[in-house]
This record gives sequence, structure tokens and C-alpha cells, in this order.
Amino acid sequence: MTNPTPASGKMIIRPGRVEDAETIHAAILQLGTHIGAPEDVKSTVDDFRTYGFGANPAFSTLIAEVDGAFAGLCLYFPIFSTWMGRPGVYVQDLYVEDRFRGHRIGERLLRRVAALCRKDGGAYLRLSVDTDNEGAIAFYEKLGIAWSSYEQTQKILGEAFFAFADAEDEEQS
Repeated sequence: MTNPTPASGKMIIRPGRVEDAETIHAAILQLGTHIGAPEDVKSTVDDFRTYGFGANPAFSTLIAEVDGAFAGLCLYFPIFSTWMGRPGVYVQDLYVEDRFRGHRIGERLLRRVAALCRKDGGAYLRLSVDTDNEGAIAFYEKLGIAWSSYEQTQKILGEAFFAFADAEDEEQS
């Protein structure tokens, strides 16, 4: 039996819902495994419920389904460029199930996110890609989503972040 694909089955893209939290989390775990860092995924299903579907959502998701089966997701949130003076969208995670790869699902998810952003006045899309994920890099470049040679991502996390944030409280005292 062949796997359903957009060519042979009906594909829909819909907004994620709170009842999708387990599926979203499972996809993120799969993404971590795909890039060789499953131990780096610390999130829980409850994190996705709380921060994606609570009173003040920190992100939105689009879910792709083929014949009712989960095929992929795009997790994103709004951003703003002070230099352009325009809103944009940041794609945090793009995931397509292995059996649905090569059927333009990732491209369709990204195009839908870009269209939603544009509808709200947005003018750009940003994302980060694991430097060792050559397949993803080639995929993004094929779509015209190019590497930015003049920027570098910096980050602080975990205990270092908490200490950094707590130092603000100490300075206010």
C-alpha cells in the first residue's frame, strides 16, 4: 500500500488547536531527532498548551493534513523590523513527516504563513536553520529564503538566562 500524498489525497492546512498540543510536541521531538539533538528538546505537551493556546499565546501553528493524517506543521510568531518599520514573521519550526516529504508540504506551509503575515501588513519572513542541516538549507535557498551574511544569532538560556534576568531585580533594589 502506498502512503497518501498531496497528489493522491486531499491536503488541508489549518490553524493549530489546543487539542493538537500532543501532535505538535511529537513533531518537535521528531525534529530534534532528525537534526541529531533529541536531548535538547526540553518542552512538554503542557508547555505547548499553555504558551500556544492560553490567554496570551506566544506562537501560532499551522497544521498540514493529508486525508486527515498529520503531515506537517509550521510554528511561528510575529516580529517587527525597526529598520524597515514593518512587521514580519519568524518561523521557529517547520516539520514535515518523512512519508510526506518531497510533496511541497513544507513549501505550502511557509507560503501560507507568509500570506498571513502579508495580510497583516508584514513584509518579511525570518527563520534559523541548523548549520549542519544541508537538506533544509538547500530547501530554503530553493524557495528564495537566503542565508543572511550580515547577521549572527546570539543567545543566552537556562541558568545563565535566569541569572542575567535576576540581575535586573538586584539593580532596582
